[in-house]
Amino acid sequence: MSRSSVFGSPLFLGFDHLEQMLDRVQKNAEGYPPYNIEQTGEARLRITLAVAGFSMEDLAITQEDNQLVIRGRQRDEADGRIFIHRGIAARQFQRAFVLAEGIEVEGAFLDNGLLHIDLQRPMPEVKVRSIPIGRQGAGPTRPVVQQRMRRDEE
Repeated sequence: MSRSSVFGSPLFLGFDHLEQMLDRVQKNAEGYPPYNIEQTGEARLRITLAVAGFSMEDLAITQEDNQLVIRGRQRDEADGRIFIHRGIAARQFQRAFVLAEGIEVEGAFLDNGLLHIDLQRPMPEVKVRSIPIGRQGAGPTRPVVQQRMRRDEE
């Protein structure tokens, strides 16, 4: 069964990777831990995750290609403790964000149960290129690639 996609249009050439990234993000849509994304400057962003109960040793941040991955794993320190009610989950998590080309992770810090990750995005350059239009029969429009024969084919 084929699925309909915006990127399936013949007008979008070479955007297959964007569809794959959107699929990955959709699979990562679990709500834990909650997070905010805010703009802190003209070219700066901050991701803030609520990670109450996690220490710096329990958290790991990696950048895998264009994906920022935050993992948390708490050690179960219930040794000898008897809980009447346990409402604070000590579960592990993985939260991933797909980063646009060129976004740089500047750093991260933990403050009062909130993990802040600062990002900087590059200001896009406007590129304008004029494409010459040639006449048919006036020569090739693409560069000619000459093939070399291997010595054993001569």
